[in-house]
Amino acid sequence: MRKQAGWLIYNREDAEKNKGYIEWMLDEASKLDLDLHFYHREDLRIGHRFNALYAEHVLEPITMPAFAIVRTIDPFFTRQLEQMGIVCFNSSSVSEMANDKAKTHQYLSAMGIPMTDTVYCNGRPKATDMALPFIAKETKGRGGKQVYLIENEADLAQLNEGNWIVQKPGRFGQDIRVFVIGNQVKAAVLRESASSFKANYTLGGTASLCELAPHDLALVERIIEAFDFGLVGIDFIFAKDGSLLLNEIEDVVGSRTLSALSEINIVREYLTFIKDRINTLQDV
Repeated sequence: MRKQAGWLIYNREDAEKNKGYIEWMLDEASKLDLDLHFYHREDLRIGHRFNALYAEHVLEPITMPAFAIVRTIDPFFTRQLEQMGIVCFNSSSVSEMANDKAKTHQYLSAMGIPMTDTVYCNGRPKATDMALPFIAKETKGRGGKQVYLIENEADLAQLNEGNWIVQKPGRFGQDIRVFVIGNQVKAAVLRESASSFKANYTLGGTASLCELAPHDLALVERIIEAFDFGLVGIDFIFAKDGSLLLNEIEDVVGSRTLSALSEINIVREYLTFIKDRINTLQDV
């Protein structure tokens, strides 16, 4: 059987920070007999000519792959590849939804997924948007960045222009990230910080593996049913009573925390999922 060809795509800045992860993915792909090639997003140009969509690499024609692992946030680019017949992980629809906190909350609130009270702001937040204190989040922020605790009106001065949501705080300094591949929960990590209201591991918090209670697992599965995921992290905060509230969905999710805490080879499992998905689609 001919090797399945695929692209692994990062922008240059993120690729520099994730050299080890990229090498890991390429190595695991080779072991699984996947022909995976790495490209910088900046070197791939897309458009249409003669009424047909195209993609090219460094202004030269390139052979289209069966699949693409898009590790940069660019739903428009991903949608172009999909319309050219390339299966993308994550899909453009997942990327667009997960990378906009307002869209995520709006979509899932209609399904009754528990979340903290949220206001979708028309521009930069104002002190009148919600009773203080509240959490202000830029809708396209990632990794705990562009998230602020607003305790008084003066705190709003640190916020830039952009699209924001404000939310009623949950329990400070503690959250759970659930790693999901396809429709399967792979692991859950409890992240905690004694010095910040944000519990992100990369921002200095601590982390430990945790087991989801049956009712929490059922909540995660309700969210999974609403999407066609590749690999994502679903983040939850805790309500005052200890119940879980959806916080966000991480599209280009990292696995440093999971790798540090377990023997789970999340990259091998992800690539195995992709290989199986591509083979199934081609058999149809």
